[in-house]
Amino acid sequence: MSEYKRPTSEAAFHQNFEQIKPLMNDTEAYYESSRCLFCYDAPCIKACPTGIDIPLFIRQINTGNLKGSAKTIYESNHFGNVCGKVCPTEVLCEGACVYNEQNVKPIEIGRLQSHSTTKAIQDNTKLFTSLPENGKKIAVIGAGPAGIAAACELRLFGYEVDIFEAKAQPSGLALHGTAPYKITNAEVLEEMQYLEAQFGFNTHYNKKINSAAEARELEEKYDAIFLGIGLGGTRSARIEGEDFENCEGATEFIETLKLAPLKAAVGKRVVVIGGGNTAMDAASESSRMGASEVTLLYRRAKEEMPAYEFELDLAKGVGVRAVFNVQPLAVLGDGKVEGIRSIRTESKDGKLSNIAGTEFDIACDMVIKATGQEKQRNFLDTLNVAYDNSGRIEVDEHFRCGKTKYFAAGDAVNGGAEVVNACAEAKKAAQGIHQFLS
Repeated sequence: MSEYKRPTSEAAFHQNFEQIKPLMNDTEAYYESSRCLFCYDAPCIKACPTGIDIPLFIRQINTGNLKGSAKTIYESNHFGNVCGKVCPTEVLCEGACVYNEQNVKPIEIGRLQSHSTTKAIQDNTKLFTSLPENGKKIAVIGAGPAGIAAACELRLFGYEVDIFEAKAQPSGLALHGTAPYKITNAEVLEEMQYLEAQFGFNTHYNKKINSAAEARELEEKYDAIFLGIGLGGTRSARIEGEDFENCEGATEFIETLKLAPLKAAVGKRVVVIGGGNTAMDAASESSRMGASEVTLLYRRAKEEMPAYEFELDLAKGVGVRAVFNVQPLAVLGDGKVEGIRSIRTESKDGKLSNIAGTEFDIACDMVIKATGQEKQRNFLDTLNVAYDNSGRIEVDEHFRCGKTKYFAAGDAVNGGAEVVNACAEAKKAAQGIHQFLS
């Protein structure tokens, strides 16, 4: 049972979605950085997809060199501030911290990373100098973490970079799809503005590339094109009644919540379908928005759930009830959600099957489908870019798409991973572009 009331003001919304990793002050950062053992061959570095020299940036914080610390972070990860807040540090860098082996709380690496990068953003600290313009131009499609990271790296090589973004604001799922208790919209946009000023790329908003003709125009005008297009809308759950009123996709629900929180419609009794991290966010957000009951349905056992354990704990901590080995069959109602019918499941030899005669109904007035996102096959067909059977863009070791001038990284290539993975891949793709054009 949720203890939250529906927020009716911005202040109430921010109170319900209080940051789970608040910013440290200077004293907190000093004492936390003092705990670091500065390990040789540090496991935290190996656990970071972008390979940040974590012991170095922590030592720099401890010695008062915040500018040096921020530069150490941004040299490896161009989205250093966002990643400090939204990364699943519990299973990456902090999960690898040697303190875990001694049953001691690991270093709060994410919060220390946020501390030094926030200071750099607030002070507009100049950290990088791009090479002189080399006369070549790169188009980037998509202003999400992959697109922005690629743009930053390309500018360091001296390329002129134009980003084309379909929406009115940048940063993809970092802005539109990340839970508000992990990062605020203002924090995402502030880092974007900082990077734009720091590196000097150009971003064109509400500029969706729709047609083959527009794609050909880009191909003629630019020396290479980077695809940071991410994924599409929520996939169909393939159940009866999923087109009913008050049944919507988790991606769309979270985006509305992020961009217009007080206008986001949330039922009193909400059922969330899915077992991934997006399902956990949607369930937790529903509870924080004032739903009196939130039930999470996952078709397999808890041990098979793809969501991180700490994400489930976050949801359960705000009153979400999780039910496992349950397969939704149909949304119930007369054109509007009134309940959901499900059946018990069992797994034998890795194969999932329904248990006959175990159907049951749950009364609810809202269903949120966290059933994954569609791949953007139609758009890729427009570009004549190859993709595999699952719809993921096919790239070589340099993130190049076949023998074309297209390169790609992020969710459109990996099928949906973390922001930090998108940044790591995009940086390598930018280096691949530079090698290709050199």
